[in-house]
Amino acid sequence: MLNQLWTDITPQEVEALLQNSREDVEFIDVRELTEYKEGHIPGVKLIPLSQLEVRHDEIDRSKETVMICRSGNRSRQACEFLSSHGHRKLHNMTGGMLNWHGETSRD
Repeated sequence: MLNQLWTDITPQEVEALLQNSREDVEFIDVRELTEYKEGHIPGVKLIPLSQLEVRHDEIDRSKETVMICRSGNRSRQACEFLSSHGHRKLHNMTGGMLNWHGETSRD
């Protein structure tokens, strides 16, 4: 098995990162807009997986980046894609929003 270039992170660990307001961490939701509007983590940027190929330059390579989706599958795919494009500080939120118990926002 190849070494993956990202780590898994639990929703609880993501919540702790958000509470610490670390400026060196970026949070990206890769679900589609309709899913995002149904409920997302406040302040998390939306870049749907379907747009990642053309928008990946919007993600700061110098920051740790946490990828978020519904169940953890699309965020894992996003980590695979980004790591193949030189990103190295990637984290996949395991279980996705299905396992998120923190604050959510709708808009």
